[in-house]
Amino acid sequence: MSPEQAEQRSRIRVAALSIGAGTTILIIKYIAFLLSGSMALKSDAIESIVNVVAAIFALGAIVFAGKPADKDHPYGHGKIEHFSAAFEGGLIALAAVFILVEAVEALVRGPQLRNLGLGLTLNLVAGCLNGFLGWFLLHRGRKTRSRALEADGHHILSDFWTTVGIAIGLLTVKLTGLTWMDPIMAMLVGLLLARTGFRLVADSSKALLDSEDPEVLGQVLAAMNRVRPWDIIALHELRTFRSGRYTHVDVHLVVPEYYSIRQAHDLCEGFGQDALKLADIEGEVHTHVDPCGRLYCSRCPAPECPIRQAPGQASLAFTHEEATAAGPA
Repeated sequence: MSPEQAEQRSRIRVAALSIGAGTTILIIKYIAFLLSGSMALKSDAIESIVNVVAAIFALGAIVFAGKPADKDHPYGHGKIEHFSAAFEGGLIALAAVFILVEAVEALVRGPQLRNLGLGLTLNLVAGCLNGFLGWFLLHRGRKTRSRALEADGHHILSDFWTTVGIAIGLLTVKLTGLTWMDPIMAMLVGLLLARTGFRLVADSSKALLDSEDPEVLGQVLAAMNRVRPWDIIALHELRTFRSGRYTHVDVHLVVPEYYSIRQAHDLCEGFGQDALKLADIEGEVHTHVDPCGRLYCSRCPAPECPIRQAPGQASLAFTHEEATAAGPA
C-alpha cells in the first residue's frame, strides 16, 4: 500500500469515527434537553444534529476526493472537500435560524425548566466528548491534509466552547432562579453558530474560486529559498491553488540561457519537487523555464559564464514581491 492510499484510508476511518461519536453525543444532549426542558440545551442538541449530518457528508466527500485524476477531472476530485465545508457552513447557519426562532418563542411564553442539575450534568459529559472529538478531527485533518475533516473539527470545537458557555449560564440560572436567561443563552448560541457558518462558507468559497492562500504561498516560497541551487537565478509569476489536500503550484524560473533544454528541464523539475518535499506539501509544480536574457548578470553567481555582461554577486533571496510579480517581457 502506498503512503497516499494509507493516508486516504486514515481519513475515511476518522470520518466514520466522527459519525459514530457524533451520534452518541447527540443522543446524550437530547436526553439532557428532555430531562430539563432547557431551550439552551435544546439549541446545543440541534447543533449536534448538524454535526452528524455534516460528518456523513464529509465521509462521502473524502471518499470522492480520493479518486485519482481522470479525463474529465484532470486536476483530481479534491475540491469536493471544499464543497463539503461550504455545505457544513450552510447547515450551521440554518440551525442558527431555527435556534433563534425557538429561543424568541420560549422567551415570549416563558421557560419551563425542570431537573436542570441532571440535564446540565449530562450535557457537560457530552460537551467533554465533543471537545476531544473536535481536537482529534482537527489534528487528523491537518495531518492528512483534509479540508473536510478540518472544517468538521473547527465546528465541533466551537460546539464544545458553546457547551461550556451554556453550562456556566445554566449554573447561574440554577443559583439565581433567573429563568429568562435560558432562552437568552439559546439566542447567543444561535448568533455564534451563524458566525461559524458564515466563516466556513466564506473560507470554502475562496478555495472554490481559487483565491490565493497566503499561508501556502509563504510555505512554498520559504522552501524554494532553502533548496535553491545557484543556477535558479530568479523566479516570478508564482501562483498556488488547493484542490482538497492537493496543492498546484505554477512558477516561472530563470536559468542561464546557455543551458541545454534537457539541462534546464531537469534543473527546474528537481527544484520544484525538492521544494514541495521540504514544505511537506502534497501536490505538483508546473514550471515555465525562462532564459536569463543577460538581464540578471549583477545577481548571477555563475562561476564561468560565457555571456556575462556585468560582474556577478551573491544570489539574492526570493522575495514575495518579486516571486508574485510578472517577469520581464
